[in-house]
Amino acid sequence: MRSADPHHVSPRYAQLTQRIAGEGASAWNIHFRAKARQARGEDVIILSVGDPDFDTPPSIVDAAVDSLRRGVTHYADVQGKQALRERIAAYHRAHGGQPETSADHVAVLAGAQCGLYATAQCLLDPGDEVIIPEPAYVTYEAVVQSTGAVPVWVSLPPDEGFQPRPADIEAAITPRTKAILINSPHNPTGQCLTPAMWETIATLCRKHDLWLIVDAVYADLIFDGEHLSPDSLPGMAERTVVISSLSKSHAMTGWRLGWVVGPRPLMAHLVNLALCMLYGCQPFIQDAAIAAFDAPPAALDMMRETYRQRRDAVVDTLRDSETVATLPPAAGMFMMIDIRATGLSTHAFADRLLDEHGVSVLAGEAFGASAAGFVRLSLTVDADRLREACRRIERCAQECQGESRLAARPLDGMTS
Repeated sequence: MRSADPHHVSPRYAQLTQRIAGEGASAWNIHFRAKARQARGEDVIILSVGDPDFDTPPSIVDAAVDSLRRGVTHYADVQGKQALRERIAAYHRAHGGQPETSADHVAVLAGAQCGLYATAQCLLDPGDEVIIPEPAYVTYEAVVQSTGAVPVWVSLPPDEGFQPRPADIEAAITPRTKAILINSPHNPTGQCLTPAMWETIATLCRKHDLWLIVDAVYADLIFDGEHLSPDSLPGMAERTVVISSLSKSHAMTGWRLGWVVGPRPLMAHLVNLALCMLYGCQPFIQDAAIAAFDAPPAALDMMRETYRQRRDAVVDTLRDSETVATLPPAAGMFMMIDIRATGLSTHAFADRLLDEHGVSVLAGEAFGASAAGFVRLSLTVDADRLREACRRIERCAQECQGESRLAARPLDGMTS
C-alpha cells in the first residue's frame, strides 16, 4: 500500500529480482494447492514434486548424529572437507569421469542447485548466451538470468523421445555463446544422452571454445543404459563442469549437500564466492556424506529398483489407454504422460485433474514449449497409489476428450 505521505518514495529493488522471477517460480503453484488440500484431509495423490518418499538410510543419519555428539559444529574447510572431496573424486572417477580427477577438482556446496548457481556466477557474464535443451528443469532460466546471461532454448522433439538434434544445437551457437547446459539423466523426461550424442556435443564445445555444464543428479538412478561423464572425453576436462549431489540417490533432499567437479581454477573461484555467501557446508553433514560413500547402504539399490518398478506400474496401467500415452524413462523419478488427445493445454488439464480427480502433476509447459501436450508425473508414491493415480488421469483425459469432440461436432442442421 502506498504511503499517504506524498513525499514518500519506496526504495527500488534490484533488477535481479525480475531476472529470477517468472514461469519457473510459479510452476509450483499447483503443488502448493495440492499440499493444502491434502492437509485438510482430502484424498489427494501428490505427483508434482521430486522429493523421494524414502527416509535417509539410518547409517547416514547415525553418522551425522555421532558427528554432532562429537562436537563437529564449527567452521569447515570452505571448499569442503578434504576427506569428503577425496571420496567424491573417487566416486566421479569410478562413474566414468576424468581419470585424473582429484580432491582439488571438487568443491562441496549446499546442494546441486547451489552448485549450479555458483557455477553460473563464476562462468557467465551479462550478455553471454547459454544453450539449454528444453523442456528443462524450471530453475535453469532464473539461474542463467541471475548472471545477466541469456538462455537460448533448443527444442527437444517429443516424437523423437525428447532427444536433442545435433544440428539444432549447432545452429543455436553464435559468437556470444559461452556454454551449453545439459541435464542427463533428464528432468522432466527421464531420458539419457547416448555416448554418440555426448561425443557430438563435446566436438561442438571444442570447436567453438564453449563450457559444458552438466547436471548429473540422477546418474545413480539409471534403469536402462549407463552414465557417461563427458569430462572423460578428449579435450573436455578443462571445459566441463559436472554438478551432482546425494539428494536423489540417497533420499537426502533436505540435507542440502552437493558438489561441483571441474578445473582447479574454477574451484578457487567457487571458494571465493562461498566465502561471501556460504562460508562452507555444515561439517556434520559432510561427515554423514563421507559415511554414505564409505559404506553405501543396501537401501540404495532397493530405491533404484523401486523407482523402476513404479515406472513399469505406470506403463502397464496406461498401456491400453486410447487417451493418454507414456514415455518410459530410462532413469530418475519422473516420467512424461502424453495428454495431447484431450485437446486441452497441459495447464488446464493439470488444474482439472487436481480439482476434480485429486491428483497433482506439473504441466509440461512449465519446463518449456516443447513439452506442450505432456504432464510430468513423479514416481514418489507406492505402486498401488500410482496405479490409482493413473486410473484417475485416464478418467480425466477421457472426460476432456469427450467434451472436446462434442464441442467440435456441428450443430443439428448445420454443416461443418
